[in-house]
Amino acid sequence: MRWEERREVVLGALALAFLGAYAWPILDPGLDPGWERACRATQLVVWVAFGADFALRVAAAPARARWVRGHLPELALLVLPVLRPLRLLVLLTLLRAINRGGAVSLRGRVGVYVGAGSVLVGLVAALSVLEAERGAPGATITGFGDAVWWACTTMTTVGYGDTYPVTTLGRTIGVGLMVVGVALLGAVTATAAAWLVQAVAEEEAEEAAEEAAARPGGEVLVDAREDVLLREVQALRAEVAALRGRPGPDRGGSLQG
Repeated sequence: MRWEERREVVLGALALAFLGAYAWPILDPGLDPGWERACRATQLVVWVAFGADFALRVAAAPARARWVRGHLPELALLVLPVLRPLRLLVLLTLLRAINRGGAVSLRGRVGVYVGAGSVLVGLVAALSVLEAERGAPGATITGFGDAVWWACTTMTTVGYGDTYPVTTLGRTIGVGLMVVGVALLGAVTATAAAWLVQAVAEEEAEEAAEEAAARPGGEVLVDAREDVLLREVQALRAEVAALRGRPGPDRGGSLQG
C-alpha cells in the first residue's frame, strides 16, 4: 500500500472517531460530564491531526502559496469551528482507496461517491442543526428524528415546512444544505443521463453491426476483399520464386582473377 493510500485510511479512521465523539453528546444530552469531556478531547485530537496533515502537505508542496490557494475549502474547514463537522467528508477517501483496488467503472465510482456523500452530508447536517436548535425558543427540531426528516426534505428541496430551524446558525446550515442538495441532485441527474446515452449508443451500434452482417452486399464485399488479398499473395510468391531462380555473381571467378 502506497503512502497516499495509507494516509487516506488513517484520515478515514480519524474521521470515524470524530463522528462518534461529535454525535454522542448530541444524541445523548444527559451524557456524563466525564464522557462529554472525553468526546471533546477526541474532537480536539482529531482536529490537531488534520491540521498536522495539512501542514505537512503544505511543506511538501513545490509551490506552497499556489497549493494553499487550491485547497482553500480544506483550510476553511480547519480554521472555522462551525465548519469542522464537515471534516467527516474525509470518509469519502476510504471509498477512493477501495475503488482504486477494484475494477469499478467511472460511472460506478460517481454513483458510489454521490450516494455516500449524500448520506454523510445529511447526517452531518442533522447533527449540526439539532445541536444548534435544541433548547432554542420556539424550536421545531427537538430530536434526532426531526433533524433527519428536516435534512432529507431540505436536501431534496421538498421542504414541507413542518420542521424548520429558528436560530441563525440553524438557518445557515439549512442554506448550505440546500446548495449541496441541488449539486448532488445535479450529479445524480448527469450520471443517469450519461448512462442512458451510453446504453442507447451501445444498442444502436449492436443493431448496426447485425444489419451489416445480415446484408447480402456485405458478404459480397468481404468475398471481394478476400479475392484481392489472395491475388496479391500469389503475386508476391511469384516474385519470390523468380528472385530465387535468378543466377548470382560468379564468386569463384572473381577469386581466381
